Amino acid sequence: MTTHISPPATSITRDPAGRYRERAPGTYRPETSDRTPRWVRPALWAILATAAILYGWRIWSLSGNSYYSAAVLSGAHSWKAMFFGSLDAGNYITVDKPPLALWIPALVARVIGVNGWSLVGPQVVMGVAAVAVLYATVRRSLGYRAALIAALVMTLTPITVAINRDNNPDTLLVLLLVLGAWALQRALESGRLRWLLACAAFVGLGFNTKMMQAYLVLPGFALVYLLCAKGSTVRRIGHLAAAGVALAVSSAWWMLIVDQWPANDRPYIGGSTDNTVWDLVIGYNGLGRIFGQSGGGGGGQGANFGGTSGAGRLFNQIMAGQISWLIPFAVIALVVAVALRGRAPRTDAARAGLLLWGGWLAVHYAVFSFAQGTFHPYYTTAMAPALAALVGAGTVAMYQAPRRWSWALPLAFAVTGGWAFAVLRRTPSWHPWVAWLVAAATVAGVAGLLIARLAPRTRTRLALGAAAVGLAGSLAGPAAYATTTAFGGTGNGTNPTAGPATSGGMGGGPRMGGGSMPTGMKPPTGNAPQGGAPSSGSAPGGAPSGGAPSGGSASRGSASRGGPGGDVSASLVSYLEKNQGGATWLVAVSSAQSASSIILQTGKPVIAMGGFTGSDPAMTVAKLKQYVTEGKLRYVLLGGDNRGGGNTAVTSWIKQNFTVVKATAYGGSTSSSTGSGMALYRYNG
Repeated sequence: MTTHISPPATSITRDPAGRYRERAPGTYRPETSDRTPRWVRPALWAILATAAILYGWRIWSLSGNSYYSAAVLSGAHSWKAMFFGSLDAGNYITVDKPPLALWIPALVARVIGVNGWSLVGPQVVMGVAAVAVLYATVRRSLGYRAALIAALVMTLTPITVAINRDNNPDTLLVLLLVLGAWALQRALESGRLRWLLACAAFVGLGFNTKMMQAYLVLPGFALVYLLCAKGSTVRRIGHLAAAGVALAVSSAWWMLIVDQWPANDRPYIGGSTDNTVWDLVIGYNGLGRIFGQSGGGGGGQGANFGGTSGAGRLFNQIMAGQISWLIPFAVIALVVAVALRGRAPRTDAARAGLLLWGGWLAVHYAVFSFAQGTFHPYYTTAMAPALAALVGAGTVAMYQAPRRWSWALPLAFAVTGGWAFAVLRRTPSWHPWVAWLVAAATVAGVAGLLIARLAPRTRTRLALGAAAVGLAGSLAGPAAYATTTAFGGTGNGTNPTAGPATSGGMGGGPRMGGGSMPTGMKPPTGNAPQGGAPSSGSAPGGAPSGGAPSGGSASRGSASRGGPGGDVSASLVSYLEKNQGGATWLVAVSSAQSASSIILQTGKPVIAMGGFTGSDPAMTVAKLKQYVTEGKLRYVLLGGDNRGGGNTAVTSWIKQNFTVVKATAYGGSTSSSTGSGMALYRYNG
């Protein structure tokens, strides 16, 4: 009598050289060769080409977040501005993030100018590279089938498509963290310290991209290495300690240099309360994001961009279409796949891979769901690699599972399809056929898998076809949102989101802070701004999505157009350029939103007195007095609330020592220099 032995959850072995081999589904017979099937490489290239198209469609028309775009332009004009991540080439204040994500586009802009290719082009390359690295990482521990599915899932994640068409730092952060996972996978396989140190270095570079958010992968990384790496317990603990040192060095080097730099010879650290990077790390970009804060960047007021905090935040009206589609599938996949590896050795590569991605997902879900501070939907793109890896691994594991686990894959498809249908029906007027297509594919996939269980003769072919249909149904919703974002949206900017405009986010590609790209910019050849001015009104504007407005709405002909933080009128910009003289800065404004618009229009330095939100304590009376007496600044533009960067003393000093410029001097109406619009002041000295 022959006893049937069911296959394991994943069918992977190692050859003597340490390479992983894929086994045929349903059998323990190892492959006779470690060569990857011929169809795998074309499939991977097709996925990468799809990613490039989705992320880079009409790239020349994309302008990105005007806040970071202005910093890129400034960095292209000044090496000092590039190193510090200054908003303006005069180095008054930095952006509220480390500068690593600005360096690559700034270098590109020095060669080809500031345009969609330099602002968003690097993001497209990094986004596609992240998909490729994810494939390589998943393949090492979970096989090429799981890796291909993971690459496809990440490519089609809606919020990932949106953020990769923008110039926020999250795209680089994701690439660095996936590289960290790749290095960790190598460390788990080999037990060599050098790979663990490389993992720490990648995470440290992530810290210099978006500070504390990069550390969300560390609990999972450390636990997986401690539990699953080769070597004795003492050896593993020692390796983790050494990696901690490497992490500290790779994270802190830029912060230490900047904080030791004389404060009067560098820009103010935007987002901080005391002009130090350390305060930015633990405050606005650290604990302030989790617990909320009222100082610096005003972190406590931002939670509404992703909805009310709580366990259901990622499934609410705003967030569901961005990232939640496959969370149910990933959870089921993780539980089942780990259970199926229960008797594997401690160092089992497949289980280690599952725990790596499971820990990544769990920590991000907890932090993003319950964070009380500033939270934007696009932060969740950092969950995409873990979700994708678990979906890929889980699909293969549940498909190859023993008969007693044959319910797992139909259940995963049913729950995922049901949730996708619910999300799509929240916007019933937006392509209603998509929801019904998802429902039909889900029913067909689930039914096919159940029938295959009862029909042994046709089991393999029917099960494979049903699994493919079920997976297609699970991906149809995200794919619809992704394609709408790439081909249907025209904007990008401060708060990029994916999907239809009625989905609860900005929709159809991000809209806030976006606009047409300034034209006529030429590669700079020195430290002084040399870019040509664009056509009237072409610079990005929009209200800051994470901060308070800097002024009220303005009537036609006033200094400001489009509401708080919007574009400054072309006539006013022209007036300032004609009267700048030898001043370093063209004008000083309350917040970075107006400053960014003017910088992009003129290519000249502009002071953002209060940083991104207008509330940074960057400007003082003494500093302003020094600037005007030394001839570095002649004009100040205050909003309707007449804020001087959040400093009433500065505002009072401006009113006492500056004269209001009549709006008629720059083509405005006589009443627009008072009341709710912006008012331009000229120094009396």
